[in-house]
Amino acid sequence: MKYLLFYVTLLAHINRHEIETMETQDWKATAKNILKAELKRKGVDYEDLAEKLKGFGIEESYNSINTKINRGSFTFQFFLQCMEAIGAKEIRLH
Repeated sequence: MKYLLFYVTLLAHINRHEIETMETQDWKATAKNILKAELKRKGVDYEDLAEKLKGFGIEESYNSINTKINRGSFTFQFFLQCMEAIGAKEIRLH
């Protein structure tokens, strides 16, 4: 009985972890889509963004920007830097 309880507890943990991971992926996709949409609205590609960020003393290459945005794994600081660099005053969340 002790092992059965451990197994059920382990399964509950795994299922909760899978749900948390899925939710995290949803948030990453949302963040990525918002940033991409704002770049598109401003007509800015990743090369342009790298140049604009340099104007703020932020060194990012095309590849690093591409990786961060496509993974959706960037900080809010990076997001704000991008918004400032492209001159976005408002963002659309939906």
